[in-house]
Amino acid sequence: MSIEDSSMVFAEALSRAHKPYRVRVADYMAFRRQGYLRVKSLVAPDEVADLAAFTDDMMAGRATIPGVPAPPADISEAERRLHYERIHMPHRVCELAERFLLHPRIVDVLEALIGPDILALQTMLFFKQPGQAGQGFHQDSYYIPTQPDTLIGAWLAIDAADEDNGCLWMTPGSQHEPIYPDCDGATRQGDTILSDIDSIQAASHPDVAVNTLARIALDYDTEIKIEAEPGDVIFFGGHIFHRSHQNSSQRSRRAFVSHYCNARSRVPWNHGLPYAGEDNGGAANHEHILARGATHLPYAQPKFGTPCAANTPDIYGERLDDHRVKSMMGDDNGFMVLVPHDDVDHDH
Repeated sequence: MSIEDSSMVFAEALSRAHKPYRVRVADYMAFRRQGYLRVKSLVAPDEVADLAAFTDDMMAGRATIPGVPAPPADISEAERRLHYERIHMPHRVCELAERFLLHPRIVDVLEALIGPDILALQTMLFFKQPGQAGQGFHQDSYYIPTQPDTLIGAWLAIDAADEDNGCLWMTPGSQHEPIYPDCDGATRQGDTILSDIDSIQAASHPDVAVNTLARIALDYDTEIKIEAEPGDVIFFGGHIFHRSHQNSSQRSRRAFVSHYCNARSRVPWNHGLPYAGEDNGGAANHEHILARGATHLPYAQPKFGTPCAANTPDIYGERLDDHRVKSMMGDDNGFMVLVPHDDVDHDH
């Protein structure tokens, strides 16, 4: 995408010209009941094509992300396609990644599910070419603690994802599980206050004989494969057990994955660095971008100026247009909307 095209996208966002996505009550309930929600065609085809073209250029050596080594010039085309597996936190050095982290329609859904105040935390770009590995059972809040725990992931399909090329698998009902602590030092996160909780080891390892969280996950009767088309976004909470398998097809299964939390949660996490605490009051919120709403906690500005609550609060900031207290409620058409309380004096 050219600089001129990029500027045009920003101009449209600043006028809130995107078609907002309104979450239905039934979808809100499904997310709570199942632990995940797939929203079809949330991101437009031409936008997904930008991501696909960018990853193609990376594998061909025509484009790079700062700090991420490009494939050597003397390797074969097949080796080039396998050079990358996943890239963490590209939004901090890449305008395109920042744009999708703060994509207004993705944040529209987040606003209804965990908002109205949204903090954008993490991005990952998955390549998953033929033969590349999946990821075993894990819980995202095991890696990214938020306090209170409001973590949510948004998994954007760049390619069609199915069982053959390694789609996501979710375990409905496990969103009610605690976060299992480890006994191998991978994370400080875990609900150790519970008297009888088991420690686990090798979370995310694809071998169920090695990953001891699998023993708990496989006790559930149902595991659902979540197939997706390009532009579909799968939202899932931080507690749900999920995994993916190796890409056994001859097709790619690329995905752009972001994580968020309610902006009023404390976040003692910043990828690649020790947990915050000693130097900044136990939180790294100042490293993460305020995507929507408002917060009493510090937050970062987007490096590339993508419109969001942090830099365009008049559009994406706090939505209270008066001083009446409001809550997310269902309207007569079955949509989730902010509704004023009738009697502020009796709010509790």
